[in-house]
Amino acid sequence: MKAENFTLQNYFDRIGFRRDAKADISTVTEMMRRQLFSVPFENLDVQAGKVVSLVPEEIVEKIIYRNRGGYCYEVNGLFAMALQALEIPYQFVAARPMFYPVRRPKTHMAIVLKVDDEEWLCDLGFGSYGIRAPMRLNLIDIEVKQDFDMFLLNKTNDREYLLKALVDGEWTNQYAFDLSPQEWIDFVPANYLNSTHPDAIFVQKLLIVLHDQTGRKILFGDVLKTVANGNVEKQTIAQEDRVSILSNKFGLTWSPH
Repeated sequence: MKAENFTLQNYFDRIGFRRDAKADISTVTEMMRRQLFSVPFENLDVQAGKVVSLVPEEIVEKIIYRNRGGYCYEVNGLFAMALQALEIPYQFVAARPMFYPVRRPKTHMAIVLKVDDEEWLCDLGFGSYGIRAPMRLNLIDIEVKQDFDMFLLNKTNDREYLLKALVDGEWTNQYAFDLSPQEWIDFVPANYLNSTHPDAIFVQKLLIVLHDQTGRKILFGDVLKTVANGNVEKQTIAQEDRVSILSNKFGLTWSPH
């Protein structure tokens, strides 16, 4: 995953990463958290009637140089560029969202990387209940605490992994994936579906998520939800206040015109 306009230093400046970078899991963990805490998950382009671009240079321009965020292909694609620059082996995986009442196609993208002969799941683009740090693939049925969230990986068969999150006291399926390697081009149909299909949640409603040390802020439609230290606050946002909320709460500069 390469882009002519990507530099590791500009990426580090964008996410606020300020330490020596090495090809180790400590660097990957810090990179992942810094990106999650500075680059929002957002679907503003889809809401404006655009098909999200998967051209790598346009992703870099959007997120690094225009201080925007993006959804799974964009934010995980950007992270993959950093992994490649650090010469950390990785692959994209296609994941099936599992929280819907009916079976859905594999429209989500995540990353599996290998460091010191260990395989790790990384994902910066699953929104509200996305993981907040790499998860070791060989830790099966073991609860993993990440800040105020809890996750675990199941294996549903000898090939497929299932990520679960503890939501309101219950283990809830998030997505399933296997280790069949995917190429960047393989996500073009799913990206088009997520950008255009009337059943796609990104087409139906505005969704912006920004994580921080204590939790996350979520703007879903006109409801702003703030999760901090396990406590939840909600408020309804008037249409005329949306631009200021995007700027003040999510660091996004956005004009609807």
